[in-house]
Amino acid sequence: MAGDPSDSVGTAWSGRADMRGALHRLRQATGLPLAFAGLVEPGPGQLRISELQGHRTTALQGLAVRSGNGLGGKTVALARPCWVTDYSVSRQISHEYDAAVAAEGIRSVLAVPVVVRRQVRGVLYGALRAAQPLGDRTVGAALDAARDMEQALVVRDEARSLLAASRVPERGTAGAWEEVREAHGALRALAPRIGDPELRAELLRVCGRLAGVAGGENTGTEGVPRVSLTPRETDVLACIATGATNAVAADRLGLRPETVKAYLRSAMRKLGARTRWEAVMAARRAGVLP
Repeated sequence: MAGDPSDSVGTAWSGRADMRGALHRLRQATGLPLAFAGLVEPGPGQLRISELQGHRTTALQGLAVRSGNGLGGKTVALARPCWVTDYSVSRQISHEYDAAVAAEGIRSVLAVPVVVRRQVRGVLYGALRAAQPLGDRTVGAALDAARDMEQALVVRDEARSLLAASRVPERGTAGAWEEVREAHGALRALAPRIGDPELRAELLRVCGRLAGVAGGENTGTEGVPRVSLTPRETDVLACIATGATNAVAADRLGLRPETVKAYLRSAMRKLGARTRWEAVMAARRAGVLP
């Protein structure tokens, strides 16, 4: 049995690119000089700071924050934004992390949870090195950045689930190949929504690997010349292969139905097919689709 395609994703699932993007948007929208973030690790609700922007020291890098402790831990425990005007003297929080906070010179700080399916998955922070109130505009911008990251994590979760469903099955298990084909079509539609270019490229590599293995596994047509389809032509065919209509394919791919028709006609011409189903079968023989 071939290896699990999801294994090849490696560290691409860390979500660090999503955090970097969210922090950049937060700083741009608020003008805050310092922003940092971390994801909640598996286990007893521990947050680890892994991304920083505008920092002067490494005091916060890798800091482990337990649920309920400090400002970030309080945010994890309550699943709602929390902020203080002067961290060092605030009575609203516990002070386990004062040394790291003081080393970075932080005074006023805001923490916003990243919540996916009612579970806190991370925290975004914005901070000032002066004891000044953080207004509603700053809080709103931080919430918007957190919502963007939540959507990115939802997409990653969806991709991980699809990759798990796309494990290459044993020889002769025809029914399992249908599941692979469904997952392949969904992955092709999902990839353009991935903001991280490395992760997007990795998903497409997995799709190519599935198509190549399936071509040799199911058709026995090794040596059939590969057809040079564009990525979008392949995306459209992958949707059509799952039984999607042009309208459904357009919705999945974020295209107009007329555009889907144009890509489909172009793919059919390259494949020498007269019907959409002939195009799908020809693409499978050529190793373009699983």
